[in-house]
Amino acid sequence: MTTTTTASLFSRCHSSSSLNFKCELESPAKTRLFSPATGRHVVRSLKACRIRCSSSDPSSRHVFVSSRRQMAVLLSTVQLLSHWLPPDGKAADMYPLMKDEIRRVVTKGKAAGVLRLVFHDAGTFELDDNTGGINGSIVYELERPENAVSWADMIAVGGSEAVSMCGGPTIPVVLGRLDSMQPDPEDKLPPESLNASGLKECFQRKGFSTQELVALSGAHTIGSKGFGDPFTFDNAYYKILLEKPWRSTTSKMTSMVGLPSDHALVEDDECLRWVKEYAEDQDKFFRDFTNAYIKLVNSGAKWKTL
Repeated sequence: MTTTTTASLFSRCHSSSSLNFKCELESPAKTRLFSPATGRHVVRSLKACRIRCSSSDPSSRHVFVSSRRQMAVLLSTVQLLSHWLPPDGKAADMYPLMKDEIRRVVTKGKAAGVLRLVFHDAGTFELDDNTGGINGSIVYELERPENAVSWADMIAVGGSEAVSMCGGPTIPVVLGRLDSMQPDPEDKLPPESLNASGLKECFQRKGFSTQELVALSGAHTIGSKGFGDPFTFDNAYYKILLEKPWRSTTSKMTSMVGLPSDHALVEDDECLRWVKEYAEDQDKFFRDFTNAYIKLVNSGAKWKTL
């Protein structure tokens, strides 16, 4: 028996309008949903909520929605909620099933959103106090089922499959992460307006080198940031960064390519070195992105004990 839940975001997305999005979810029976707050199994409807899009005006492009974590959940994770894995399976047996299920419900058009979800969940990690990291807390508001596979694992595998289905490298993901029972703070992620020094400092606090920062930034090669084919994971991101199209005074479209944090990479000598290297060698980019991604989804993770 299933329960159908509908999440609706109202109005059309343009400039300062809200996003129009409606999705029906097939939820499992009551005994399969658990509320950490009450300790009881319940079925809850997703609350309809209004999410504002950032303006197409370049001067306000970096303005965020009131809760970008909520936006990532509703636009990316919601597609994974409609198909549940068996509750009695072992994590090792679930991995191929997870990959197949993700590929069944996530198209190339949604791959960029799923990959961004990984960074929104894992990017909260802080090396000094070992807090944050990929723990599934980003879906805390939606409740979570009693499942053999955690949300943290699902997010990690979802991101790796998003890369693979768009022609990128195959990234192995070890399962066994524990989910958080509370959301991570909103201020743990780097703002898109940071310059190169701010980016390097932010990533250093998370235990990542400048090379890993530049490699992970290559995730913007898919999606709507303007770096080549939005459905192809390749090194076009770095090639276009070197062209600096946002400096164009003749085209409004090229001036909107990328984010301030993308532009900053070619204004810093240390970052620029890696941008040039990845622009020339896609295989090296794939290897370094794979290693950085694995480090990202393992940083700060709490693991199940046998």
